[in-house]
Amino acid sequence: MLSASSRLSRPLILLTITLSSRTMSTAANAIALSTKNLSDPIIRSANVLVLAKDSSDPNNLPVYDLLNSDNALGKITGTSSNLEALNQLPPSSLNATNILYCSYPDAELVKSALKLCPNVEWVHCRSAGVEHIVSEELTGHGCRLTNAKGCFSSTLAEYALTSIGYFAKDFPRLNAQKKDKNWEKYSVREISKSTLGIVGYGDIGKATARLAKAYGMSVLALRRNPSLSLSDPLIDECYDNSKASLNKLMSKSDYVLVAAPLTKDTVDLVDSEALSHSKKDLVIINVGRGPIINEPSLISSLRTKKIRGAALDVFTVEPLPEENELWELENVLVSPHNMDQTETFMREAAESFCGLVQGWVRGDDEVGNTVDKAAGY
Repeated sequence: MLSASSRLSRPLILLTITLSSRTMSTAANAIALSTKNLSDPIIRSANVLVLAKDSSDPNNLPVYDLLNSDNALGKITGTSSNLEALNQLPPSSLNATNILYCSYPDAELVKSALKLCPNVEWVHCRSAGVEHIVSEELTGHGCRLTNAKGCFSSTLAEYALTSIGYFAKDFPRLNAQKKDKNWEKYSVREISKSTLGIVGYGDIGKATARLAKAYGMSVLALRRNPSLSLSDPLIDECYDNSKASLNKLMSKSDYVLVAAPLTKDTVDLVDSEALSHSKKDLVIINVGRGPIINEPSLISSLRTKKIRGAALDVFTVEPLPEENELWELENVLVSPHNMDQTETFMREAAESFCGLVQGWVRGDDEVGNTVDKAAGY
């Protein structure tokens, strides 16, 4: 561990907070996405306006620390948690701002910042999903949009494989038998030789496929552009994102991971038609966004045992209302949208942004994690 008083000298990223080897790796990986390295000269400043729900959020310390530790990189032009605070910033700060760092997803705040800051070139979202900050104003703006893709993938992939094991070995039955002191043996399912279908083959999907292959699973993937995965050794078959392809994937999979982003095209993507093509023993896992699966159709399929079970970390309405039937169904594993929330996940996301900044100030106009604003991911 490095103490708070320790200084990291070039060519390492400049951070003066306490860092673990894992968080140092996160930031280093971000600069690795750049075409530049830290020995290249700085040619422009990163003047960052932080949009945060809480101006004292400790998870944003890496951003403040990076820019405060080396004035050559740029500066923090302000921190705003609401429209009133934003409007109170001096014109000089607003005019100097060329980067918006969004640690709090608020589309109205982002829209207002874009209007008040005429020189914004780059908007960064601290989460992987950007649907909460995207608007017509942002989509039509000439700025680049980036996200924290990759910071949450490993823990969500672990959750997916844990969920597969939960149903394959019938942990609910184990718990019930332990409670009853029941020594009755029963057959379990083998994860090896089963098939995992992945809806949305982005960074989370790839991380899950890597673990699935280690278990000996076959992997099917559905993505907008299958040609990008032609030589991917983790995939056995890759389909486009048409309805027919989704139905095919559902019919061939023992487990389906939903890891797609939420866009107008993915709302109710997994509906009654898709579920009707499922194997009877299907287990569906959702780590994307709740509205991607039509919830009434899913509940009906679970209640009538048309599918075996579901592991859900995201829901159409969050927090999940007490009256929602998903709470009562025995074949559903419910988690409160926290399966990416490690002790350091927010700080690692901030450090990832710091790595991108290190490349950008050195002239990298193709910073990593760029989001297609029109597509929403």
